[in-house]
Amino acid sequence: MFKKASLFHPLQVETSVELPKQFTFPFYYEPHELSIKAAEEVKSYLNSQTDFEHNFGLDISKTGLKIGKMFGVMIVKNEKEELGYIVAFSGKLAESNCLDGFVPPIYDTLKADGFYKKGEAYLNELNAKIEVLEQSEAFIKAKLRLEELKLHSEKALEDFKQNAKKEKQLRKQMRVEAEANLSKVEQSELLETLKEESIQSNLKLKYLKRDIQLAIADAENTLSNLQQPIEALKKERKTLSAELQRQIHEEYRFLNALGETKDLIDIFKTTDLGHPPAAAGECAAPKLFQFAFENNLIPIAMAEFWWGSSPKSEVRKHGQFYPSCRGKCEPILGHMMQGLDVEANPIEQAHTFEGEMDIVYEDAYLLLVNKPHEFLSVPGKTIKDSVLTRMQDYLPNASGALLVHRLDMSTSGLLLVAKNEKTYKKLQRQFINRTIKKRYVALLDGELNTSTGTIDLPLRVDLDNRPRQLVCYEYGKPAKTNYEVLDVKNGKTRIHFYPITGRTHQLRVHAAHHKGLNLPILGDDLYGQSADRLHLHAEMLSFEHPIKKEWLSFTCKAPF
Repeated sequence: MFKKASLFHPLQVETSVELPKQFTFPFYYEPHELSIKAAEEVKSYLNSQTDFEHNFGLDISKTGLKIGKMFGVMIVKNEKEELGYIVAFSGKLAESNCLDGFVPPIYDTLKADGFYKKGEAYLNELNAKIEVLEQSEAFIKAKLRLEELKLHSEKALEDFKQNAKKEKQLRKQMRVEAEANLSKVEQSELLETLKEESIQSNLKLKYLKRDIQLAIADAENTLSNLQQPIEALKKERKTLSAELQRQIHEEYRFLNALGETKDLIDIFKTTDLGHPPAAAGECAAPKLFQFAFENNLIPIAMAEFWWGSSPKSEVRKHGQFYPSCRGKCEPILGHMMQGLDVEANPIEQAHTFEGEMDIVYEDAYLLLVNKPHEFLSVPGKTIKDSVLTRMQDYLPNASGALLVHRLDMSTSGLLLVAKNEKTYKKLQRQFINRTIKKRYVALLDGELNTSTGTIDLPLRVDLDNRPRQLVCYEYGKPAKTNYEVLDVKNGKTRIHFYPITGRTHQLRVHAAHHKGLNLPILGDDLYGQSADRLHLHAEMLSFEHPIKKEWLSFTCKAPF
């Protein structure tokens, strides 16, 4: 039972329960029953505790910022061979890094007498000084004077040029009229006068530009003198901030099962990013490993679960288990798990498809196949077998890209294949112009109370947790899906999806996200809970035949 007075929580289990043979692969797993039991004890504590105040967003009567949290449990054995578990939370909780019953952080940035808090205090002093200088009357006036001077100068130049253009046209007209109405002597005198006017106009423009440049240079110099102390403070702030960040990265030292230690800089220097991302090392999983290794605890299994309301961008369901994040945790845990016997990555042990490709339609120009679920559309990093490689074998004389579009590995259904480059380009154009009609059928894990609608949520990749997608209104690409409910029964909803756009994981996120349908597709191991399969199938495809110019429509019944 979870007790805040201890960090090692004894776990009472039936003698019939077998310990896992290998430690959990943290980035893709089904939680072991021991991890589930430990998590349930922690959840029970969180439901009833009065030890700290944190707004998880579960109490609708509470106002203010709602922050859900990821919690982690690790099943361990102590030196007495007693079975128990340890618990951690990601980031800080109730404005603290250290709470009774939870393992401590790798490094406590909130420690009052630590270098970080002292450095942070000085950074705040610098920020205050910069704000005072930037809000001073002299600085604001200097900025306004320069802006107004530039605007006034642009207008003055434009007005002068417009007037000079009119005067030039007038002189031209006077020259034409002089040829018809004046004597040679009068013409000569007039032309000399007009020439002098033209010279004077050019001189006036030259002097106007010079006066403007001098005035702007003077205003810029005044502003520059006021900016110099501000820039000096900003430079000092940047240098100190970088130094604090470096020191923090060095303080985050991670142990592994072999007793080896690496800091964040060493761990991330060989990654594609090349440097630690923000908040690296603050997740629950590294805290659990670190405490286990420092206290001679043997890791047996682990699991992480979300507690609270969902973030705005991610798909997170209250109480549900999730894998560790990849962007921040994968390099760290890759080091920390060295020396442990860890389960193989299930993704790399992909399901093999022994049968032949189910060809729904074929002619001299194209064909449609019914892709099985858990089978790649194109080859992956470690798995080469795919629809594309099968089609290359089936069509050895075909030219071009062959696959006109793709489906997620877990999604089954219709895929369109072109046999030559000309057909491919014409079909591809139909996809780009969105004239091709697609319909998916899915089974949602829950009962939907609407019958039709449109989901419009822009999507982008989660840089810290590929291949997951985020809802992002600032950087996301437009993503729109129409839907129509077919049937609701036994806690499940059968639904048709009509994607208007074709973003990665579009239907999966639109179904699961709280601003979408808030019901994940059954078997969605990324945004919901795993099952026998992802219940999503591309069942209908309609398009114009690129050669025959006939409108074709094909349907492939879902296997669920």
